Amino acid sequence: MKNLGSLNKYFIKYKWRLLLGLLFVAISSKFAVMPGNVIKDMLDQVQQMLTAKTSHTDIIPIVFKGGMILLGLALLRGFFMFMMRQTIIVMSRHIEYDQKNEIYNHYQQLNASFYKSHFTGDLMNRISEDVSRVRMYTGPSIMYFTSVVFLAIFCVWDMLQVNVMLTMLVLAPMPLLVFSIYMVNKIIFRKSSKIQAQLSAITTTAQESYSGIRVIKSFVQEKNIMRFFNINSEEYRKSSVNLSLTEAVYFPSMNLFIGLSMLCTVLIGGYFAIKGQITTGNIAQFVIYINILMFPISSIGMVASMTQRAGASQKRIDEFLHTIPDIVTPANASLQYLAGAVAFNNVSFTYTHTGITALQHFSLNVKPGQKVAIIGRTGSGKSTIAHLLLRMYDTTTGELLLDSKNIKEFNLTSLRTQMAYAPQDPYLFSDTIYNNIKFGKDDATESEIKEAARMADLDKDIACFTKGYETMIGERGVMLSGGQKQRMVLARAILKNSSILIMDECLSAVDTQTEKTILANLQNYLIGKTTFVITHRIFTSWTFDQIIILDNGNIVEQGTHEQLMALNGRYAKLYIHQTS
Repeated sequence: MKNLGSLNKYFIKYKWRLLLGLLFVAISSKFAVMPGNVIKDMLDQVQQMLTAKTSHTDIIPIVFKGGMILLGLALLRGFFMFMMRQTIIVMSRHIEYDQKNEIYNHYQQLNASFYKSHFTGDLMNRISEDVSRVRMYTGPSIMYFTSVVFLAIFCVWDMLQVNVMLTMLVLAPMPLLVFSIYMVNKIIFRKSSKIQAQLSAITTTAQESYSGIRVIKSFVQEKNIMRFFNINSEEYRKSSVNLSLTEAVYFPSMNLFIGLSMLCTVLIGGYFAIKGQITTGNIAQFVIYINILMFPISSIGMVASMTQRAGASQKRIDEFLHTIPDIVTPANASLQYLAGAVAFNNVSFTYTHTGITALQHFSLNVKPGQKVAIIGRTGSGKSTIAHLLLRMYDTTTGELLLDSKNIKEFNLTSLRTQMAYAPQDPYLFSDTIYNNIKFGKDDATESEIKEAARMADLDKDIACFTKGYETMIGERGVMLSGGQKQRMVLARAILKNSSILIMDECLSAVDTQTEKTILANLQNYLIGKTTFVITHRIFTSWTFDQIIILDNGNIVEQGTHEQLMALNGRYAKLYIHQTS
């Protein structure tokens, strides 16, 4: 239950809806109890008239009047039940909306290392399934629980007014009911936590299968994946059935205790009626109160189950909400225009989730407008440089300066707005070509978008599509080839027109002729822009101000093309091999 304390801020935000809803619950409960007194008075009057041998025609008005009163009370109760749901249940929907937005916004703030150590399916399950279970607590659970409380107060009060001893005997089984609920709740909480974790695993498996369906089919692994999914599903099924069996204890228990209370009412109430301490109308009144309490008391099990599940889900939600992002905008950060000067001063970086040291004592000074080529084998640390420039990670040791200012002092939004990044693994949205390119600049005009596509040598491909720029490319660009995806991401980066451009193996999937066309198109565009070209091969058509050869996170060669050719080292051998 302590995990549900995180929801107090929402209850405070919607306190007037909550308080008004509780008021409607109280009024509705009062109208639910009032028929007991009406029926009691009506039966007592009828009994007196029958004892006095009054004509049956005189009894009809009394019964009719009582029936009309009962009908009016039922209508009033129905109206306030409607208002009760329109306040409390609607409040729970508002809380669900706010909570999903809070989680999603927090996901946006978490840094890249978080996503490397958590599964997408688990993230999705917490923002959907877990939030839905919490909503069952903030809405139905609160509504049913307060209804039980008010009905119990009103009923017990009226029962005590009739006969204290009879009331105590009738309600004697209730402490046993409360104890059984408490014991079962502890079991439900433990099992609910396990079930939610298993559901996350199933969601993750399904999400990965859908995303990698082409790989699964190409390796003919459908049966193996299905077998793995069935194993997880079977574990989830067994846990869910086990939980259902535990929850099933509630309802027989409710019926048992309610039946005992009803039996006490008839037997003991009849005894008191014979002795003249109560009337037969009082017995009917007690029976009505027990029946009124039957559903609310029966719902205690459901409420307890929902509360325990919500507590388990909120605990899972809080695990992520309490995760503090490592990379944040400092309080005194200023919005600063980047001229493009970059300096790595003795930078080392180690990935915390793997322990791999990607860069070691890396130093590099780049003046505004210079073009830098970073060449190395796979795993040499090339992409890490791009991640550090975008401040997806912070350096382990050393410092990274932009325009002679530590990168940690910049406003994150301002920093990343002034950098354009074209990665090797392009990410595209299930939208049109036009919108995917426009993603790089919200206020881009149609002519700017088409010019960016032309510079990325994508315009000719787009012209071949029936709907042109309005063509839907499918999930992650499934309708496009690898080269088309890379060029679309490059067009997105070109459209951004930032002072710093990072090209991370973004032309690895295009043919040589297309590459030459793109590089020729970018010659004038890159004037005045600091450009980092991360690659495993040499762009012979470009003149770079600096060329870096990386190996295992260390700079093994550095200089201009002429200097490195004269050195006759790795760069020279690679150049001769490529141009041959």
